[in-house]
Amino acid sequence: MIRPPGFHGAAFGTARDGNGRDDPAARRTISAGLGISTEWAFLSQVHGDRVVAAMAPGPLGEADGAFTTVAGLPLTVATADCVPVILEGAGVAAVVHAGWRGAAAGVLLRARDAISAAGYSLTRAAIGAAIGPCCYEVGDEVADHFPGFTARTTWGTRSVDLPGYLAAQLADLTVWRSDVCTFTAGTLHSWRRDQTPHRQVAVAWLPTD
Repeated sequence: MIRPPGFHGAAFGTARDGNGRDDPAARRTISAGLGISTEWAFLSQVHGDRVVAAMAPGPLGEADGAFTTVAGLPLTVATADCVPVILEGAGVAAVVHAGWRGAAAGVLLRARDAISAAGYSLTRAAIGAAIGPCCYEVGDEVADHFPGFTARTTWGTRSVDLPGYLAAQLADLTVWRSDVCTFTAGTLHSWRRDQTPHRQVAVAWLPTD
């Protein structure tokens, strides 16, 4: 697991760590390594903008963002090219799954609004490994949603910088960003690279002490 420096409860998995969202054995191993509960809260990810509050472990329904004020409750999303984002503040932790549809719909801003409406302020954000503009080939129907954040793939076609787009929505926070592209990194699952059904996880939690 990759632990962003300076964060109290944030970790990003690799392919080797397994899918702790869906695989209980992987969840136990990840939890033991991080020193957290094996009882996680998780989403049925639908590439939308719904954000929910998590008060207990287990399924949270269809959504792409979750936040908690419950100490010791791990939240998770699973990705294989989409952007995992972890948010931290005093008394609050959140996790967001942002593919292009969710990003365009404003899922990260919805998460920020939900946390603010609950009376909490964010201080840090971590953006995990995702497909980079070097490899995220898209058509105009996708690129047009992200003015100012289009680029070119290494083979010359139009692409989008999703991590950069999301980072711009976090400019008032301390932001850590992974510099790894899931498409080119052999240590990470990538749906675009090989249509894999496998995923790696991002886990966020409020420490109990």
